[in-house]
Amino acid sequence: MGKVKTIKAKETTNNGKNTQGLPFNTDFGQHILKNPGIVNAIVEKSAIKSSDTVLEVGPGTGNLTVKMLEQAKKLIAFELDPRMVSELKKRVLGTPVQTRLEVRQGDVMKQEWPEFDVCVANLPYQISSPFVFKLLLQRPLPRYAVLMFQKEFAERLLAKPGSKEYCRLSVNVQLLAKVEHLMKVKRTEFRPPPQVDSAVVRIAPRNPPPPLNFDEWEGMLRLCFMRKNKTILSIVRLSNVNDLLEENYRRVCRMKNKDIPEDLNFTELIEKALTESGFAEKRARSMKIDEFLQLLIIFNRIGVHFHV
Repeated sequence: MGKVKTIKAKETTNNGKNTQGLPFNTDFGQHILKNPGIVNAIVEKSAIKSSDTVLEVGPGTGNLTVKMLEQAKKLIAFELDPRMVSELKKRVLGTPVQTRLEVRQGDVMKQEWPEFDVCVANLPYQISSPFVFKLLLQRPLPRYAVLMFQKEFAERLLAKPGSKEYCRLSVNVQLLAKVEHLMKVKRTEFRPPPQVDSAVVRIAPRNPPPPLNFDEWEGMLRLCFMRKNKTILSIVRLSNVNDLLEENYRRVCRMKNKDIPEDLNFTELIEKALTESGFAEKRARSMKIDEFLQLLIIFNRIGVHFHV
């Protein structure tokens, strides 16, 4: 990471410092909740049990952390900023909850995660998407996560078919989890205030997860959403897409020692399957998850795969 930049004094309170006297680092996505009522509401909605291990990301000065420590058996916090690590440890030093806190300094996306029951975090925008997928592919699965995102990102997680926010992220996350909107949080509730409002959502992984090859599923969704307003048929007719799918088809046939007809017309094969199944004129922007699952079955049935 490049040179650390601290925010300008006009963006902070208390003469350019937070309550612990540290300038906030917006490069790390540091926007600390200053309203105790919202902190309490997030903890309440997290419904932490006394037997739970909680994973927190970016605890900052620990406003949320100390509240959760009162309820959890253990809390493991990942924090990138060494200054915040020091402040958080000082905050619980000598208190009854000190032994329940474990702080790991470093990038949460580059470290192996421990087992945990619940995840609670106010996530920087730049890691929102990869974090959600790492969470949903974590084993064993946590019970749920209560996460704060930028409002626009949260809307994509919750989007339904036909809405302008509906995208590959919406389909992927809703396939693997139940997503609920919990509360809105205005930008003015943070110090320093970010550029946009936020929202808190609960993500509860489906357990057991759906029995499918996620890499192949993801490959098909990438194709469908590369032009989400175009029909599926018009997308597979694109020369680069058609060539890639035929290459995968031939590779799978070789792997399975399956003969490839000398007169194979791959374009005709795929167009016939889409037309007969009623998917030729469908568009990703309005397709439901069950329809995407059905489409993958149709492709696989004729030997078309997306991750080989």
